[in-house]
Amino acid sequence: MLTAINPKLPMRDKSKTREFYINRLGFKEFGSADFDGYLMVEKDNIQIHFFEFKDLDPAENYGQVYIRVENIERLYQEMVISCPEGIHPSGKLEDKIWGQKEFSMLDPDNNLLTFGQAT
Repeated sequence: MLTAINPKLPMRDKSKTREFYINRLGFKEFGSADFDGYLMVEKDNIQIHFFEFKDLDPAENYGQVYIRVENIERLYQEMVISCPEGIHPSGKLEDKIWGQKEFSMLDPDNNLLTFGQAT
């Protein structure tokens, strides 16, 4: 039986990815081992994994994750304060016609994080 999903996204620089997710978005590092070229972070009930891809061109990266949340207004305000440059230019908090309230962010490697809550 399926119990969880942990997306794996590309990263060029582990230290920059770690800094963004931990210091800017409030995740914490998962696991006790520091694997070369691999990073795992978690926040609340989700984990995101990253694999090293030094030759990644961010303009050609289509990595995306959709994260369902509770209290999206509060989370959005926290992200605007902690990481305003990370909010996607077209990703401000808004109600979508498909019954979700959403906002989106881009990480340093152009991975798209979309946060959504049913309206």
